[in-house]
Amino acid sequence: MGIEVDKMSSYNDLKKTINFLKKKDKILLLTTSNRWEGSKDIPKSTQLAKYIEEELKKLNKKVNLIDVTKLKIYPCEGNVSDSRGNNCGVLKAQLKDKSKNPTGYHRCWASFNNKDDELWRISKLLFESDVVLFFGSVRWGQMNSFYQKLIERLTWIENRHSTLKESNIIKSISAGLICVGQNWNESNIIKTQRQVLSFFGFKTPKQLFWYWQYTKNANDESKASYHKAPEKFSKDFKLNVLN
Repeated sequence: MGIEVDKMSSYNDLKKTINFLKKKDKILLLTTSNRWEGSKDIPKSTQLAKYIEEELKKLNKKVNLIDVTKLKIYPCEGNVSDSRGNNCGVLKAQLKDKSKNPTGYHRCWASFNNKDDELWRISKLLFESDVVLFFGSVRWGQMNSFYQKLIERLTWIENRHSTLKESNIIKSISAGLICVGQNWNESNIIKTQRQVLSFFGFKTPKQLFWYWQYTKNANDESKASYHKAPEKFSKDFKLNVLN
């Protein structure tokens, strides 16, 4: 898709993202990196999300920031590959609660089968937004489990137009991903997830896809490396005020 991701990003890329978002009115920011609930540490990717939120609110933009790790979201049930065939996102799976699903678009069996599932808190705002921007950490060369679970649970959005041949309900929404890792595979992750979000039916502008990692040495697992990473991150993005 032509995105340049052979270099680690820094403050200039952050500003390009903010400048793109300044032209939009309704922005949804979704963070997926976690810490122990008693920790005061803020994940690096979440620091970026909070900074962007603050900058956009100065312009009176409507910004919603959701910490996905705090929601009760059940795993995908795999209805896209059921032995009966692809049953994902069919009309029978519609979440029948107008307060949670005012558009009627939310069709997910895991939401239908689990009354306390909170995916609706994301989808409700998603369908009202001009842009959705995901943030997350890289763990063992892939996006973290919270991000992956969320993407799998949103499969019905893609399945609606690709398999069921209905309308693409997100064709006017832009999506992006900013990921943060230590030493391995971040550039490939950005390429893959940009393709995934394109498959979903989102617009995927290059200003919304980039990564940061401390080192390109995949074998550097030293304590010193992990200790120095937060300071370098803060300097690269001028985010000292958030630490």
